[in-house]
Amino acid sequence: MPCMSKTLTVLGIETSCDETAAAVLRLTDGRAELLSDVIRTQLEEHAPYLGVVPEIAARAHAELADLTVKAAMHESGVSYSELDGVAATSGPGLIGGVLVGMMTGKAIAQAASKPFVAVNHLEGHALSPRLGNDCPFPYLLLLVSGGHCQFLEVRGLGQYRRLGSTIDDAVGEAFDKTAKTLGLGFPGGPAVERLAEGGNAEAFDLPRPLLNRPGLDMSFAGLKTAVARAAADTDMSEAELKDLCASFQGAVTDILSTKAALALADFDPGEDGHKRFVVAGGVAANKAIRAALTRVAEEAGATLIAPPLRHCTDNAAMIALAGAERLAAGLVEGDAGDLATGARPRWPLDEAAAKAAPVYDTGRRGAKA
Repeated sequence: MPCMSKTLTVLGIETSCDETAAAVLRLTDGRAELLSDVIRTQLEEHAPYLGVVPEIAARAHAELADLTVKAAMHESGVSYSELDGVAATSGPGLIGGVLVGMMTGKAIAQAASKPFVAVNHLEGHALSPRLGNDCPFPYLLLLVSGGHCQFLEVRGLGQYRRLGSTIDDAVGEAFDKTAKTLGLGFPGGPAVERLAEGGNAEAFDLPRPLLNRPGLDMSFAGLKTAVARAAADTDMSEAELKDLCASFQGAVTDILSTKAALALADFDPGEDGHKRFVVAGGVAANKAIRAALTRVAEEAGATLIAPPLRHCTDNAAMIALAGAERLAAGLVEGDAGDLATGARPRWPLDEAAAKAAPVYDTGRRGAKA
């Protein structure tokens, strides 16, 4: 049954990759007020390896989770008895980290006699624009992050239809691997973006895989490989390195913009006739990509909505929001909520589409959704 309380206060916990985060959010008549928002990154731990090491991430989460939750609760001024529920990312993600966050959340929920809400990390991203914007359903969603890249039709809470997805690397993954190839350090996405600002995006003729094929599926593995070959063919100067980063970013932007225009052309905005185009996930923080998608939205007569930059990357505020909205809608069972739910390394938002037309298969690299 839906929760009859007009105000819900929820603790959210996020540990799916390399950020340990906790937040307390208050939902009143559908409007979210963020009472605390603590994010502890693991950049220093993973930087020597130029990528996230799952075992190191899990260990860091185990060391930081309790301290992060304590800081978020203190900052919020809310006691555990005043919470209406506890939400934690329960997948998809690095299973060791997911387990740490889930067990922390379940322990707090049981100790405080509050319902536990198992949140799909992707649903957190899907709802994240509702943290700081007026963003009613329905809307077209482009989810672009280190592990995910897909177009989704969002009709309401829990109502998601996959329209297209990457068939190999996620776009954030392609950014990070390109940075690693070029020796730009970790995290790779911001490093590529910084160099691209001073480069010529037409200097290197890079491929745009699947650009002219019908449908909304995307591919970035071939583009990433083309960058590696271009870098191997020459002893690159600083100017050429900037040009290569700009060319790579330009190719990604072209792919996302072209597919977004197709998606918006077919999107049914519902009764109010207002097309809303939401871009969420870590790559949504890329200024060049966001600017290009804004132009696409304007040309389609749509409004582009994106979460604040802090909430593009992984954070607990979006998890708390998803938990609060699920509690308000009665999408948890019993007083204990989702305590019986287990951690899931893969958890598609559109499970029917994932089963009917998986974008990955045994022995084949693919999208993590």
